[in-house]
Formats: sequence, C-alpha cells, structure tokens
Amino acid sequence: MGNNNKEIPTSKLKIIPLGGLEQIGMNITAFEYEDSIIVVDCGLAFPQDDMLGIDLVIPDVSYIEENYDKLKGFVITHGHEDHIGAIAYILARVGAPVYATRLTMGLIEHKLSEYDKEHSAQGVNLSETIRRKVVTFGQSINLGAFRVEFIRTNHSIVDAAALAIYSPVGCVVHTGDFKVDYTPVYGDSIDLQRFAEIGKKGVLALMCDSTNAERPGFTPSEKTLAPIFDNLFEQNKNSRIFVATFASNVDRVRQIINTAYKFGRKVAVEGRSMVNIIDTAQRLERIEIPENTLVTLDEMKEIPADKQVIITTGSQGESMAALSRMADGTHRKITIGAGDTVIFSSHPIPGNEKPVTKIINQLLQKGVRVAYQDVHVSGHACQEEIKLIYSLVQPKFSVPVHGEYKHLMAQAAIAQDLGFSKDRIKILSSGDILELGPDTAEITGKVSVGDILVDGSGVGDVGNVVLRDRQRLAADGIIIVCMSITSEGQLIAGPDIVSRGFVYIKESEDLLSQASEVALMTVEKCIDSGADWNVIKTSVKDSIGDFVWKNLKRKPMILPIIEEV
Repeated sequence: MGNNNKEIPTSKLKIIPLGGLEQIGMNITAFEYEDSIIVVDCGLAFPQDDMLGIDLVIPDVSYIEENYDKLKGFVITHGHEDHIGAIAYILARVGAPVYATRLTMGLIEHKLSEYDKEHSAQGVNLSETIRRKVVTFGQSINLGAFRVEFIRTNHSIVDAAALAIYSPVGCVVHTGDFKVDYTPVYGDSIDLQRFAEIGKKGVLALMCDSTNAERPGFTPSEKTLAPIFDNLFEQNKNSRIFVATFASNVDRVRQIINTAYKFGRKVAVEGRSMVNIIDTAQRLERIEIPENTLVTLDEMKEIPADKQVIITTGSQGESMAALSRMADGTHRKITIGAGDTVIFSSHPIPGNEKPVTKIINQLLQKGVRVAYQDVHVSGHACQEEIKLIYSLVQPKFSVPVHGEYKHLMAQAAIAQDLGFSKDRIKILSSGDILELGPDTAEITGKVSVGDILVDGSGVGDVGNVVLRDRQRLAADGIIIVCMSITSEGQLIAGPDIVSRGFVYIKESEDLLSQASEVALMTVEKCIDSGADWNVIKTSVKDSIGDFVWKNLKRKPMILPIIEEV
C-alpha cells in the first residue's frame, strides 16, 4: 500500500472532479483505482441570480451511479455547505459509508435527519441506512485500494481536515480548505510536522486550496479579532449589539460570546442555521460558552438593551436570513432601529456585494450604527501559507483545486515560482479525468458533469427549459387567452384575455380589448378554414405576439387555452 509498494502498478490512479472547479462551491471529487472509488466531499452551490425559484444546486453524480459497484465511501474534509450541503441528496441516490471528523459528522447527521423528515412520506430513512464513522486526526481508514489519513488543519470551522490519500500508484495530499493558524481559538494548530513527514516519504500530487492564491502574505489568526471585538463593544457600550457572521464559523461565535461575557452581556443566537450549528457544536463539546450567558430571544426581552448581544445569520445579504428580515421590518420577534449597533463580521462573497450593501443602507436609514470594516479574517491560506505547504509536501505534480479559474491560475503561478515546470502543473475542469502513474500525469478524457437544480422537494425536475420560461415570465409577464369551442368547431365563449406581470390592467383596458379582437379574428378565420386546435393555438399565439410587439415592443409569454364544451 502507498509509497512502500515496490511493485510497479499496472493501472493508473484517476482523479475526477465532479464539481468545485471554475466556481466557489459544489466541491466533490472522485478518486478511482481499478475496482475502487472514493469520493472526497459532497457540496452544494447556491443558485445564481438567473436561477429563479431554485433553492440549491447540487452536482450531477451520474458517473458515480454508473460505477456504483466500485464505490467504497465518502470522505469529508469539513462541515461547510460547499463541502457537505448536497450529501443527503446524493446519498439518497448512491448510499455509501461516510467518514468525517466529529463536528463535521454531527452536521452531516443533522442534514440526514432533516432530509428524512422532508421525505418521510416516501419512507426515506438515511439516518438508519447510511453507515457513518467518526475519524480522529492521525487516524487512517482502508477503503478498497485506498488508505485515507486525516490530518489536522485550521479553517473557519472546527475539525477541518486535510487528507493523505494513499493508492498503489502513490500518495495524493488534499488540503481541503485550510489556513495556517498558530493561535487557533479552539484546538491545536495545523499539523505541519505530519505534512513534512508525508512529504519526506514521497507525494505524487498536491491538491491545494486556491481561494486566496491571489493574496500575498499570510492569513491573520482568528484570535486577532478578539481585541477588535473588545474595542467595538467598548465604543458601543450603551447600545444593543447585533453581530452578523457565517453560521458555521464556530470560533468566531465563541469569540463574540467571550467578549459579551467580558462586558456583562447576555447573548441570543438567531437564524435557523446558526442555532443548529451552535447546538451541534455544544453537544459535541466543540465550543465553550460561559454559564448563564446564552439565552433565548424571549428571555432577552427582560434584559436591558445595553446588556444584549444578538448573533445572527444574514451577513451575506440573503433575502430570507434573520438580519435581512430585521432590516426590512418583517422579523416577527425583533425590531431594530436607532440606538442599535450592527457589526458585520464577514466579507461579502463575490457576487453578494449588492445585497449586503442594500442591508447596510436599510439599517443606516433606520438610524442604526453599522460597523463592517476590518471585523473579519479569512479561513483560507494566502500565498506564503500555500508556499509553506508545497515546501513541506514536495509533490511531483501540482493540482490546484477549490476556486474559480483565476484562483487556480494564481496557484499555478505560485507553483512555477517554486520551480514547477508547466507540465507538472495540472489545471483541471469539472469532469476531466486526470490519470496518474508513478511519474506521469495527463488528462485523458472527460465524464458527464453538470448542475442538478433543487426546487422545494423537487430534485432535477427543473431544467433549462423551465428556467427559460421563468426568466421570460419574470422579464415580460404572461398573457393567457381563454376560449370555449364545441366539438363541432363552434366558438361559444371568448376569446378572453387575462394577463399577469405584463401591463397594469386598469390602465390598459383599450390595449387588451384590441388584443381580444385580434384573437377573435384569428380564431374565426381558423375555424372557417377547418383548422384543428393545435393550429388555432399557434395562430392565436403568433397574432397576439405580433400585436403586442407592434404596440409595446414586448415579448410576453402567450398561453392559449381551449376548453371543449
């Protein structure tokens, strides 16, 4: 097994990213050797602006389904949504054992339980049928032709792990999302010694986090925020304080609570995801909260405003998150206004700048004091930390992962600065098959990948055609033309026109009346010529479309409906 195997392997190790490249999110990668497949991570992506009505985006795992007999298990690096968010949906299709560290597994188990509740009518019970094993740092698990070792790292969530994946061809080190934090809030620092030990034994390829590969220097420690929170609480000691941050950043929440305790304040947590994660972290002893500090929102009503701290979701401007509802005045339990202070302890994820700015403006208009600069540190490694990992691991090949194409290229530039020739750096796209031998690496093909859209309880039942219809409805509205025709072809009612999202009806009665006349003329002409219903519908659609375009230069969706009487 691994690098001690003196026999020259006859097969190649295949690395197949099924998502997570060209984007931030939906991380999932298959490792395949002969009759064994393991899958690293199983994340989701959040819908883009043009994916109207879509809740989540999960990866297409057709390749795993087609090779299900080879699947040995899922190995998870940490508990962020872009690494575990799709796991219940995928396990429902390709059930297999799951291996993860303690908090990560706690969050996965919560997702399986939630999925079971939502699909109880179908008799789904993933919590019972999926085998799960909690792995400790330094422990290895054997999965077919692979042995996987979990290595302690630091990130913006507790219990993050890197993976050393041993195969007959060689060892691949996958960093997961990481930073080098010598003074973490919880637990120990990243196990650099183990990275070095593995590097001395020989590493075939390094798959390294690229998120901050464009940023020079080192990522600051999470603990550097403690004095910043202290200063903000001191400056706003007469205010009720709200802190918006990522729900999964347990260490950040812990620091906020510690500062609140220092200033004699009580803390309430608001937002479903925040509550779930903190409850799980407490149950698994991954966060320490001073006694009698954490209270409910209802209990907070009895506490003076200047002794309150509310930690909330919504730091990214999500429309349904708690902070958004507070800002627009629709939150059921909390009214926010003049005299309050809101601290944004996060940076907007690329693409979220507008919704975040919108919330900040709403809060400022209410007289709220808002702090949103220099109250966040990243959970991802900057250039010098990436160089450090490369220097310790000393891989033969560089395979940048986790990021948009520009991030992958930025890491490729780092590798070149460290002496890697271009042929030793492999920039992959989702679906690429990278085949590795003891001394070779080449992209040999591609598998089918893509986005599976989740809308409510429907998974994959909304495709491009439905999305285009939604986009058209959102952009131009709909006109419905209703009519009743006898089986003998006699028009006895209509055509009546109903519109939504097209024009304001009270101000456009003449236009709609004219459109009805156009439809009537078209229907009568079709009936006189003996046309069937399909021809009538098409003709009405075309004539109304031409009429609307000529008068308004718009293209609403037109839906003719014929009722037989």
